[in-house]
Amino acid sequence: MRVRSLLLRTVRLASVGFVLALACGQASAQTLQISQSHATVIRGGTFANTNFANDPKLATRASGDVEFVRRIVMKFDTENPIPANTPIASAKLTVTIAGGNAENRSVAAYRVANSFERVEATWNRRKTGTTWSKGGGDLAEIWAAQTVTHNVGTRVTYDVTALVQAAVNGKFNSRYTRIALVDTGAGSRDSYKEYFSASAVDSSVRPTLTVTLGTTTTTTTTAPAPNTGSATVRFVHWNIHHGVGTDGVYNLDRIATWIAKTNPNVVSLTEVERFTSWGNEDQPARFAALLKAKTGKTWHYHFASKSGTANGQGNLLLSTFPIEASASRILSFTRSVAQIRIVVNGRNLNVFSTHLDADSASRRATQMTELKSWMLQFPEQRFVGGDFNTWPSAGEITSMTVTYFDVWAEAVQAGTAVAYSGNTNGATRNNRIDYVFLSKGATSTAIKGAQVFDVRDASGVMPSDHRPLLAILEVK
Repeated sequence: MRVRSLLLRTVRLASVGFVLALACGQASAQTLQISQSHATVIRGGTFANTNFANDPKLATRASGDVEFVRRIVMKFDTENPIPANTPIASAKLTVTIAGGNAENRSVAAYRVANSFERVEATWNRRKTGTTWSKGGGDLAEIWAAQTVTHNVGTRVTYDVTALVQAAVNGKFNSRYTRIALVDTGAGSRDSYKEYFSASAVDSSVRPTLTVTLGTTTTTTTTAPAPNTGSATVRFVHWNIHHGVGTDGVYNLDRIATWIAKTNPNVVSLTEVERFTSWGNEDQPARFAALLKAKTGKTWHYHFASKSGTANGQGNLLLSTFPIEASASRILSFTRSVAQIRIVVNGRNLNVFSTHLDADSASRRATQMTELKSWMLQFPEQRFVGGDFNTWPSAGEITSMTVTYFDVWAEAVQAGTAVAYSGNTNGATRNNRIDYVFLSKGATSTAIKGAQVFDVRDASGVMPSDHRPLLAILEVK
């Protein structure tokens, strides 16, 4: 009776744009393909009251002039074919490139907070007589992001499993899954991208949400113990200049001494060397040993070289919390990101360390796009420390602060930022170029303060040409 009812249901669903594929005899392998995307483009400026539902293609574009900004809003019926609270093994949104300009772009999948009607929605209104609470689509959280090219026929797939599960569970009132595709990069004419719509003659290129029901058969991470109260993370980031101070002397011990003085439990270091001409030693292992000697605690670590090899220069994360998992990512133009997952107060924290290009804004913009896209593959709570090699008003940083808090800036606003005489603006080198960013989606983590340390000795010598930055975070 169970199989027969499911087959009857398949016939009904297929007539309205659903296909339900059953793996023989296994309820955990039911796959639902939803091809009715109800998608339309919304555009600002003089087009803010124009509905584009009849356009044959969808489009995204970023611009400093809202006149040229294009976003896609879409919704999939995950309410009627999927019973409430059904476990979701996976959910993938796939769109197909139909053209556009040559620049590679990071396009994020946001949740749309309020319902809309495809044939009535515009930049200003979500349906006739009802405006968005904020022009441009009532964007809520980012749930995924991908790099988008202009190559026709390329399929772009977003993993929105967590979003669909939340929708099916009724977290957002309606159990429909509503998504906006938004270019999150800096404004550019070449950011324009086209995608096939639901009206495409070839049904295989239409936007599709593929949902697999039931539990996954892959290995899953054991959930951390329930949290009680709150716990403090003291996260220090420091570019250590290969271990060489402003006096030209190579000395890891004085760097480790200062790290210990800041009383951290998580540390991000950049310009760390492993068996290179700078000291010709294993700096990651040496720092772990030095910090254990100075703090009496065991320090776990993960190193990611910028070349992807075991040795070389790269980024180092150290933690007094055991490392549950780690990963590395190579960015364009020979840069890298290190990642670790730790558990604090029963919460999974994903921590990152990176170092962007020193000479080129365009290279940094590319690296920032890749960094943000990769970090989105890891669930909250997320925070990153790094030498971003540019000042707070630069486009690379302002693109980051769309979805991440600049911890120092937030602490300044709250009156909890501490520096020292002659450096009240918190410069980590000649300007403020080192940062700690906390994801705006990390709702169980609060910023409690920040500090830039004066590490000069009596002769004015610093252990590095940068100063360390401390972020104090409360994990609830």
